[in-house]
Parts: sequence; structure tokens; C-alpha cells
Amino acid sequence: MSLTNLEIAELLALSGEAAEGHRSKAYGRASRAALLWDAEAADVVAAGEPASSLEALGDRLGARVEGWLQDPPEIEGSPPEKRSGFSTYAKALSELGDDPDWTHPEGDLQMHTTYSDGQASVKEMALTAANMGRSYVAITDHSQSLKIVRGMDEAKLARQGEEIARTNAELEEGGVDFRVLRAIEMDLTPSGEGDMDPAALEDLDLVLGSFHSQLRGTEDQTDRYLAAIQNTHINVIAHPRGRKWNLRGGLHADWPRVFEAAAEHDVALEINAYPHRQDLQPELLPAAQEAGIRISIGTDAHDPSELRFLPVGLAAARAAGIPRDRILNFMPREALLAWAAG
Repeated sequence: MSLTNLEIAELLALSGEAAEGHRSKAYGRASRAALLWDAEAADVVAAGEPASSLEALGDRLGARVEGWLQDPPEIEGSPPEKRSGFSTYAKALSELGDDPDWTHPEGDLQMHTTYSDGQASVKEMALTAANMGRSYVAITDHSQSLKIVRGMDEAKLARQGEEIARTNAELEEGGVDFRVLRAIEMDLTPSGEGDMDPAALEDLDLVLGSFHSQLRGTEDQTDRYLAAIQNTHINVIAHPRGRKWNLRGGLHADWPRVFEAAAEHDVALEINAYPHRQDLQPELLPAAQEAGIRISIGTDAHDPSELRFLPVGLAAARAAGIPRDRILNFMPREALLAWAAG
């Protein structure tokens, strides 16, 4: 059988670990890119295109991948935790196909703009999402503790709110049935506390809470999650484990206990659909489904092109049997706003 993109990503990562210097970095870039390809490399090559046409594969790595496709090497053992439980964009597109129940979500609930570390304006992100058939998006730029990504303080958050209001007014005047939701990805301390004045959060439509520090520990972090869930200002716990492909495996917890608490407090947990995150990952989703929690899906897009990755989260949710009525992205926007306000 031909190698999948995920298997190619693993082979590239293993090659990077065995190489040094710029060759190691090139393998690492290609490994990350393999998760983003929108078609299986095997299909691309079978159609007569060179593997080098795929993102991050030059002539040398393209030839290496073509050699693997012709004579697939055996991958021994299971991948390490930092590469375990991932899928690919191409696989998600294939799994969803044209299923009308899962290919037309109402919204995307995490993305970033130039107000923090994004590469595009509020309006650019909104128009791109509207052209993709969404009816709303949540703009969730980082909060002030994350200075390295230009996180927003309360004054900057207010200025962004004014721009979002202008953008919504322009869209309405242009006859576009679309709304930009005011939101934030608020940094949480290990004790579950946010870094923004609660009064500044009152005017927002949605508040995501995220851990961005102490993400490499192996000890149980259940209490950390329970504290975040009990924070009354939080609607969604974003990328809960903090894992990233080939970088870190993420935090550990008693997940059934975390999911039980989330269901009790009606706090949603996110499936971060960016291919390098996929967090919560597929292995945890059946337990989340059994607990009956709400799920939020966000691309975590930092430029308009990354808004395309929402199917990665949708495919994972569908495969786990999570009902659409428990997924925030399928809620009409007024129903979503009412839930968040409540």
C-alpha cells in the first residue's frame, strides 16, 4: 500500500532527528508541511506531478519522498507522544467528502489578526470566512501576558472592539449576512486565573481561556483544568493540552474528571483544527462525547489561508460521534451568543 501523508510526515521527522544542521531543519519543515497538504502525496505522484511540487519539498526531498512511495520503508514502533494521535488535512477532506451535515458549519471560533500575532486585519479575516460560507467568526487575539505575540491590554481590546463594530456595520450595509464576534484568547495562569480586568470581558461575545506556560511537564494537571473550568468568565478552554506536532506532547490530566466538570459548568473544550495542534486529539474525543460536553472548533488561523483547516476538527468530531448539537460551530449565531451570555 502507498504511504499516507501522515506516514511521510513521520519518516521526514525521523530523518530530521538523524540529520544535523540545515538538513535537520529542512526535514522538520517538510514534516510539518506534510500535515497541511490538501492531497495525498501518493495521488499527486500517481497523477504525474513531481513530489517536489508539494509545499516544503524541494528537488532533493521530493526525490526522497518519491523513493519512499516506490519502496515504502517499514516504520518501526509507535511514534513518540509529540507525534502521536495526529491526522492530516488531506485525510480530513477525504473523510468528510461532500457530507452536507458536516461541511457547512456556521462559524469558526478561533483566529488571530494584526491586533496580536496574526498577519491580516479583522476585515480581511471576516471577508475570507464569509466567502467560505461561514455566517460568523470569533476574533480571538491574545491577551496582555503574551507580550512576545503583542497581546492586547484592555485599551487595545477596546480599540479592536470599535474596529469590529465598524466592520460589522460595513458588512451589513453591503448586504453581507455575516457577523464578527468580539472575543479573546485570554492567557490563564496555572491556577486558572485570567490576565484581563473582568470588566473588560463583559462586553465580549465569547471568551476563550488558554494555557501558554509550563506545557512540558509530565505530572498530572487535573487541578489546573478544574480551576480554569470554574473561572466564571471562561466559555471555552482552547487547545486544552497545549500540544504541537514534533515539539511537545502536551499536558496530562484525569480527562474523564475534567470532562465531567466541563459538562457540569457548561464550559466547552476546543478541538483546535490547526493541523500542527489537533487538540483535543482524536483519542480523547470519545470520552468527551460520553461526558456530554460542548465542543468548540477553531482553526487558530493567523492568516486568511489558514481558515481552510476547519475540516480537520470537523472530521475528528464526526469520527468520535459527537452530535452536531453539542458543537458550538453549528449553532445559529444568536443561539451561540445567548449560550455564551448565559
